[in-house]
Amino acid sequence: MKNSILAIILLITSFFLQENCFGQGKKSKFKALVLYENGGHHLPFTLAAKPWLNKLAIDSSFTIDYIENTQTINEALLKQYKVFIQLDYPPYTWSEESMQAFQKYMNSGKGGWVGLHHATLLGEFDGYPMWQWFSDFMGGIKFVNYIPTFADAKVKIEDKLHPVLKGIPSNFLIQKEEWYIYDKSPRANVHVLASVDESTYVPNSQIKMGDHPVVWTNDHFASRNVYIFMGHSPELFNNEAYKTLLRNSIFWVTSKN
Repeated sequence: MKNSILAIILLITSFFLQENCFGQGKKSKFKALVLYENGGHHLPFTLAAKPWLNKLAIDSSFTIDYIENTQTINEALLKQYKVFIQLDYPPYTWSEESMQAFQKYMNSGKGGWVGLHHATLLGEFDGYPMWQWFSDFMGGIKFVNYIPTFADAKVKIEDKLHPVLKGIPSNFLIQKEEWYIYDKSPRANVHVLASVDESTYVPNSQIKMGDHPVVWTNDHFASRNVYIFMGHSPELFNNEAYKTLLRNSIFWVTSKN
């Protein structure tokens, strides 16, 4: 009888040990923090981005936490995450603590950042002054205009060997985008990965910048970072080149450490 009980105990113990090992095999590779807009005209993009990101996380064994504003951002929070994704969220309304925490995060080399679209809405908006550090982070630029009626255009790859651009054609079409205009090109201060060919605007627009980078990374920071201008239309998540670009960016910024 004692031997039977012992055998049952050993069997149960073995089962739980196997379950624990399986769970460890499925352990999250890293944690991502996503700051997103839960309203306004970027809400449709958010609603398309979240399920896509959630599936990417499941397929690639990482976890995601979402926040809707910057009030909870501090040094202790950011330390938990390997990547901070600024999903169509502007660089204002941030508290002094949240700004300082993000600046320290980007200088630490312990995480990475991927910013989309609205992250370069730099200037004086809604009574907030321009965040000068963030402007410098984005190459010293300031927002001055955009195409409110939208335009399709071709994006040209400039650094074909960069990991962020792996598997992406040398040029690809982006439909229905606002194409922000800045007071100057960030090229002198950042590593440009791709630019928009303004001659391909459909319909044509007089709102042009000339040298017009739309994907870049700032190598002056210890933490890897990628800015992707495109991020207004939810239809972007039907665009294979765009999805590959965003996926590559997330994995590149998390691969340094």
